[in-house]
Amino acid sequence: MDLSAIVADIAAEMAEAPDRGTPADYIPALSDIDPQRFGIAIVEADGQCHLAGDAEESFSIQSISKVFALTLALGAVGDQLWRRVGREPSGTAFNSIVQLETEHGIPRNPFINAGAIVVADVILGNHEPREAIGELLRFVRALAGEDDIVIDAAVARGEMETGHRNQALAHYMRAFGNLHHPVERVLGVYFHFCALAMSCRQLALAGRYLMARGVNPGAGRSVVSPQRARRINALMMSCGHYDGSGEFAFRVGLPGKSGVGGGILAIVPGRASIAVWSPGLNARGNSQLGTLALERLVQRTGWSVFDPQAG
Repeated sequence: MDLSAIVADIAAEMAEAPDRGTPADYIPALSDIDPQRFGIAIVEADGQCHLAGDAEESFSIQSISKVFALTLALGAVGDQLWRRVGREPSGTAFNSIVQLETEHGIPRNPFINAGAIVVADVILGNHEPREAIGELLRFVRALAGEDDIVIDAAVARGEMETGHRNQALAHYMRAFGNLHHPVERVLGVYFHFCALAMSCRQLALAGRYLMARGVNPGAGRSVVSPQRARRINALMMSCGHYDGSGEFAFRVGLPGKSGVGGGILAIVPGRASIAVWSPGLNARGNSQLGTLALERLVQRTGWSVFDPQAG
């Protein structure tokens, strides 16, 4: 199987795609990105990299950072985290407040905004916000093996200036006692997590531990246990695309996590870590072309976890 030819073909097809979605417009730094951009990167288990399109261009990974934040939080408090965050699909928009009242301030899962805000509260621990932000940044740099990954200050500033609904979610959970730190400190951490900027290649490299049973192949060190890697993948499959998670599983059949910056991280257990990016979003807030590209990739590779040849 010639993966380099496959990704080149997919990038060429995406360049001609008529329906490119619409970039997120609530943060100026995201709304100004050219919707013609498309990148794809595949990193195989043996370290081979296959790139096409704008795979080396840095973009705001937004909610994809929730995968790395969840990994850190589980490392800090283990399964105690699940007392404060659920593990079920929400069936509602990523920033919905509806379920928090009936479910006593416990977010459905760590990948919706409310859940990720609780995760940020856990990582904050006894640290200053800048220390918690630095911890995640160092973690992602170590996973990717690259030191030039940064937090986009303009995006972080835009998040803070426009994040009124996230403030409402945080205050509501604080009222239920499910945030242990002042809202402003927690949201400062959360907004900076979302402002991480990476290229498709860097993102695919950072996701390798989820493909390799919890081991970072680049460093040869365990990041999480095989069981925890499997469970993070399970959450990505069931909850990684908000209220579009079922549709993504139906069309693509891989654990994946999207972000409103237009990126998607997808995992083929035992085989590959994949990152795609195109800033135009569909109605559910997921990358229009990124989803289409991954659908075509699994059709040509048989990599869906529901395919008997996968794994």
